[in-house]
Amino acid sequence: MLKEDHVKSVADAITVEKKRILSIRKALVEWYLTDHRDLPWRRTSDPFQIWVSEVMLQQTQVATVRPYYRKFLERFPNLARLAVADLQDVLKVWEGMGYYARARNLHKAAAMVMAKHNGRLPQAWQDFRDLPGVGDYIAAAVLSIAFDKPYAVVDGNVKRVLSRLFEMDDPVNRPKSKSIYQQAANELLDERRPGTYNQAIMELGATICKPRRPTCAACPLQAACRAYRNDRVAEFPRRIKKQATPEHRIAVGVVFKNGRVLITRRKPEGLLGGLWEFPGGKIRPHESAEAACIREIKEEVNLTVRIDAHLSQVRHAYTHFKIRMEVFCCVYISGRVRLNGPVDHRWINLDQLQNYPLPKANHKFLSQLVEWNAKTKAN
Repeated sequence: MLKEDHVKSVADAITVEKKRILSIRKALVEWYLTDHRDLPWRRTSDPFQIWVSEVMLQQTQVATVRPYYRKFLERFPNLARLAVADLQDVLKVWEGMGYYARARNLHKAAAMVMAKHNGRLPQAWQDFRDLPGVGDYIAAAVLSIAFDKPYAVVDGNVKRVLSRLFEMDDPVNRPKSKSIYQQAANELLDERRPGTYNQAIMELGATICKPRRPTCAACPLQAACRAYRNDRVAEFPRRIKKQATPEHRIAVGVVFKNGRVLITRRKPEGLLGGLWEFPGGKIRPHESAEAACIREIKEEVNLTVRIDAHLSQVRHAYTHFKIRMEVFCCVYISGRVRLNGPVDHRWINLDQLQNYPLPKANHKFLSQLVEWNAKTKAN
């Protein structure tokens, strides 16, 4: 009899949990259909445009993406146009949004879709997942939203919602936790309308279940949220404390020769791959910024220069490190450009810089450079 009672209690618990999940799905989707933000990529059913938006939204906030999304589609309105575009044009349109590997991979993947899939975005999970730059999140998002395939998305917003909804103690930034959150997302997914559901749970995390000061009073899942019920919302999501972000000191030289300046192009792979920049590099311990600038220019492009002025100090943050960049205006003395690291170079007028994709850190001092150059000419 005890055994039968135990089986019955387990079955009852499963039934209760299934009803809870159905209630969560229903409340979430109904809330989304009436309260979601009006975003440009939500007004289209074009798989290419949805793909572009999801690639841009990875690592970048909605407010930043909006103008880039519009500009990108004006320049490359379909997959075929992107596939045959020059990579430098793609990087130029992407300029300032960061994480440039996304643009390089999107460009490469477009060419692969044209060559291997007759210009149609593949709907099979593995075929789409095999494209450059397509991870589990991008695959689930695009295939569910564009093709209504039953794949659950897991991003930072989704993890935060799940962790509070179910009081999940697994740290969201621990690699081993990935499968745990994916399993929870899979169980909660509404397979009848996966695209709408996925957008709903991401929207909830972005607008209601925020990292700080979540607006629980407006949350459609308040009644089902265990963290809210137990007054523990602030405790979730759990995180493993990261080490302090290292800062590197960099010296960069704007080399002038006959009224033109030297820019070099980085290798196509890696951080800022394919972008153009002014030559320079890391300052060694106990080395002055001025000495580092002269040394780096000699080592990187084989030129001997003289420093004319310190132009600016620029601080910039990347994902895993920060830089403090000392920028100098330099005068060419001797030598012919021979590249050690960069793959190309140009001597250009300052007003031509707008034609080249440059890192955001370089953009931070361009107005000062133009002003300094104008004053120098005037004197």
